[in-house]
Amino acid sequence: MAKSSNKAVVPEAREALNRFKMEAANEVGVNLKQGYNGDLTSKQAGSVGGQMVKKMIESYENSMK
Repeated sequence: MAKSSNKAVVPEAREALNRFKMEAANEVGVNLKQGYNGDLTSKQAGSVGGQMVKKMIESYENSMK
């Protein structure tokens, strides 16, 4: 069985994803801090994740035009 890892294959991608996450959090009014954010409620975390997915879908749709 393969061991799961959070290590980024491309370090620049991790930084870009973190910027993207912070931008999405700001858009839905959730204050993220650098590092640990385990004190967020499920609703807050879901709002950030949902906004990220929404932005990814919009980006993909725009690239198809």
